[in-house]
Amino acid sequence: MRALRLVTTLAVAGLLAGAVATVATPASAATAVFSVTNNWGNGYQGQVTVTNNTSAQITSWRVEFDLPAGSSISQSWNAQQVTSGSHHTFSNVSWNGTLGVGASTSFGFLVNGTGTPVNCTVNGDSVSCTGGTPPTTPPPTTPPPTTPPPTTPPPTTPPPTTPPPSTGTPVERHGQLRVCGTTMCDRSGARVQLRGISSMWLNWETAPYAENLSALRWMRDNWNLQVIRAAMGVEPAGAYLSDPNRARAQVETIINNAVSAGVYVIVDWHAHEAQNNQSQAVAFFGDLARRYGHLPNVIWEPYNEPLQVSWTNVIKPYHQAVVSAIRAADPDNIVVLGTPTWSQDVDVAAASPVTGTNLMYTLHFYSCTHGASLRAKGDAAIRAGLALFVTEWGASNADGGLDGRSCLPEAQSWIDWMRANGISWTAWKLDVGTDTTNLLSPGAPVTGGWTNYLHGHAPFVVANMR
Repeated sequence: MRALRLVTTLAVAGLLAGAVATVATPASAATAVFSVTNNWGNGYQGQVTVTNNTSAQITSWRVEFDLPAGSSISQSWNAQQVTSGSHHTFSNVSWNGTLGVGASTSFGFLVNGTGTPVNCTVNGDSVSCTGGTPPTTPPPTTPPPTTPPPTTPPPTTPPPTTPPPSTGTPVERHGQLRVCGTTMCDRSGARVQLRGISSMWLNWETAPYAENLSALRWMRDNWNLQVIRAAMGVEPAGAYLSDPNRARAQVETIINNAVSAGVYVIVDWHAHEAQNNQSQAVAFFGDLARRYGHLPNVIWEPYNEPLQVSWTNVIKPYHQAVVSAIRAADPDNIVVLGTPTWSQDVDVAAASPVTGTNLMYTLHFYSCTHGASLRAKGDAAIRAGLALFVTEWGASNADGGLDGRSCLPEAQSWIDWMRANGISWTAWKLDVGTDTTNLLSPGAPVTGGWTNYLHGHAPFVVANMR
């Protein structure tokens, strides 16, 4: 064995369904530990934690292993991946190669199939693929130089999440939701982080995936979906302003399905210039609040993505009018308020928030376009006391991924940030197409059963819903 020693922790799903297999190894030897992080039956999300167990700083590392026939790696992040047949090599990227004594870093990957790694090596040294003890705390990861830490103090740590009852639907477990400080709490006062998906613009969806009750129940039971967002297009041809009866019927179908399935539903006025149609929005939300506001399932989103217009002079007055119409019939369901610049400038909204109770603010991101600077805006808003809800995000460019590219390392940074701050989210979008953010591949049935129809960033989204 070389003088350079690494301890490698491979956290991957195995046939033991989450059990850890341990064999005796010398204290100085590299070890490998396999466990389930996210497992969906015919695939899993794995993580490798590399730890410097030497007495000196190291400047690079390389992990290699084979996967049995029938299993392959579809995506990875935080490492350079080279695959030759069944052999996979992962080496450090520019920002996580240097590790001090005892320091660690991690990379992750998605596997199609259930096979576990064999023939493992670390920097060329053979190690057992089934040995060692996993770390008791998550290992630290050095952030890349392109995403420097904020210069302001981090936000106050939100209250710990109390595990909900393990049985029943999401609404049966949590009941009426409310804003508590900068987070969301359920009827018992426990912090809740809802995770789910958004529909496509309902006027443009290729098939009525979001309106199908069987599909919704399948996502609840197989993806652990807790919330669905009904993105009702407003301004384009065929959307609400030109065909209100059809658009309203689509939204009400999704609401009623959510009630039947016991999940939460976001009613989204999917517009970019909603202030130009304020009276229509007031009438729409006022009417639905009177008929559905008594249900604990419903969350209102009166403005998807305002453009680069004034918060104080344009967007805030619009929200005040729509919130007033909602509160006339629904005093307690959460309302999520869109913010300037395609729902990114939450820090601007924080300087002059809307007066009221159970109000949250929208933050949208696409990980190939948005990184630490946008999270810093979110941190600033949280420090100012705002509760945030990421009602739309993708592991792609801001155009939804027209080029088909995914940026999973940055998406993972966002997932970690949302989890740490108790921020609920819905990922874009439930439809078929070539964009990265289309969750389904051609041939996906309308009624669910999409295990073999995941597309684009869908494996990453589904893994993080579970």
